Amino acid sequence: MNSLFQLIARHRVLTSTIFLAIFPFVMPYEALAINILIFGLFAMGFNLLFGYMGLLSFGHAAFLGIGSYLTGIGIVHYGLPWGIAILAGVIGAAIGGLIMGFLAIRTRGIYFSMVTLALGQIVYYIFYKAESLTGGENGLRGVRVDPFNILGIPVDFLNPVVKYYIILFFVVIAIWLISRILNSPLGAVMEAIRENEKRAAACGFDVAKTKLLVFILSAGICGLAGSLRALHLSIVPIDSLHYLQSGQAVMMSILGGMGTFFGPFVGAAVMLYLEDVVTTFTKHWMAVVGLVFMFFVLFFPKGIWGTILSKLQINQDSK
Repeated sequence: MNSLFQLIARHRVLTSTIFLAIFPFVMPYEALAINILIFGLFAMGFNLLFGYMGLLSFGHAAFLGIGSYLTGIGIVHYGLPWGIAILAGVIGAAIGGLIMGFLAIRTRGIYFSMVTLALGQIVYYIFYKAESLTGGENGLRGVRVDPFNILGIPVDFLNPVVKYYIILFFVVIAIWLISRILNSPLGAVMEAIRENEKRAAACGFDVAKTKLLVFILSAGICGLAGSLRALHLSIVPIDSLHYLQSGQAVMMSILGGMGTFFGPFVGAAVMLYLEDVVTTFTKHWMAVVGLVFMFFVLFFPKGIWGTILSKLQINQDSK
């Protein structure tokens, strides 16, 4: 068992790709698998800043929403091809990350969290009031992906299985990018800053620039999750920007294991699956999910995946 987890941790992009390729067949239905895929990516993007850098943002819903809205607006109002619209969503979210990060990294601790929360709420208000573009309270509707061809083969995005694997293509690219970042010197600097910011600065690292760069990367990945969500739902609800979405990213990261590669995805899978099951029995599903979350926080502070790695004494560098 230990060698299996060592292998998974060592070849994390390959193993995650294989697992995600068979994932829809172990889920009750494809729509749930797609939701987990998207929110798993959202939590992984958030974890880049929170788990590996130690910066707790309460405003990451802004990037999920910016990615969703810019992709939706590009398709609905400007007739952009969906691939270009996704690119617009990612770039827009990264620019949002540049602006928010530039303002937020000047603060630390709880002040950083509060600044990101306030900036996230400003973004919510801007999109809420731009009703002619965003649909305001009703959200943006009509985000459709028409049938297209790949190498002469017709592809229908409305087919849930086809939709899953198209979204998986983008998620795997993002997972590969995250893995490359963590394996690069930048990844080492991120963890050095998380462990001791002053010592990292004393070693000659530019702490402010590193924080800003990681903030932008994290925002871009969360923006990609938002773009994919817009294509999946065919609408962009205003709650994409709500601070509760930011809270979900925090909960998923902690539940799965912050600062671990697979942890946020595991947290997203457990949380969304639990929500799906519990809602069939009671409308008070949030209370049940909350109790489960409290249980894991109290008795498994390293999260599900983090606890497994800790028990098996997996190498820290391959988490």
